[in-house]
Amino acid sequence: MPKGAGPFPAVVLVHGSGPNDRDETIGPNKPFKDLAWGLATRGIAVLRYEKRTKQCPGQMMASMATLTVNEEVVNDALAAAEYLRGVSGIDPHRVFVLGHSLGGTVAPRIAARDPRLAGLILLAASNRNLADLMLAQSEYLAALDGTVAPEEAQALDELRQQVERVKALDFKEGEVILGAGKAYWADILAYDPVATAQSLTVPMLILQGERDYQVTMADFAAWKAGLADRSGVQFKSYPSLNHLFMAGSGQPNPAEYDVAGNVAREVVDDIAAWISRLL
Repeated sequence: MPKGAGPFPAVVLVHGSGPNDRDETIGPNKPFKDLAWGLATRGIAVLRYEKRTKQCPGQMMASMATLTVNEEVVNDALAAAEYLRGVSGIDPHRVFVLGHSLGGTVAPRIAARDPRLAGLILLAASNRNLADLMLAQSEYLAALDGTVAPEEAQALDELRQQVERVKALDFKEGEVILGAGKAYWADILAYDPVATAQSLTVPMLILQGERDYQVTMADFAAWKAGLADRSGVQFKSYPSLNHLFMAGSGQPNPAEYDVAGNVAREVVDDIAAWISRLL
């Protein structure tokens, strides 16, 4: 919470893929903690929470046969937004959702189910289906050293086969492919984030790091093209920032996530300024 009496605008932070904690900890980096503290110093309250796959892994595994992105991400984000509206000092009419990576991809879906949201902030949001995105990331990493070793090529071939099975929904009873069951993949494949965003009327801020190899500038360009005719959408990319919106240089690679850093001040400033302009 910011200092003072309020009422304050508030933001729910929605994690990317995997069992993330409330700080979205990756190595020594805590991008959600940076965003929460940074925005709070600018008069914006922030709610972060443990992702369900982090807090309740047994429950998630037990429900794998029926699990969808609703149970993984969407339902808890909706509950968080509704909770904020009842918190003393929060303006219930100025609750926003900020999604990072997968959280950004499904943010339009969250807004489609909660018409009371004041706006969406998408950070490194892909608009490709998750299976294709996983393959593209693996191909990038395999070629990072300039060569693709025979064992890497074989692993990529096996991954391509799995991706094709996922996209065809070719699952045996109870089978898990690429970390999820048939219900999850059917749900993800049926979701079009750009088309869903087109149907919304809430303001949107879409941000992208130009050094992001996980969600790339091609994704960012697709958002811009898909929402070109929709008013109330602002786009910005940052030349030196990676997937965590932290600065770096040279060829983007996973090793930089092991170097302690912070979300760029410019990103926090831009989010805060955008929210302030809507007030």
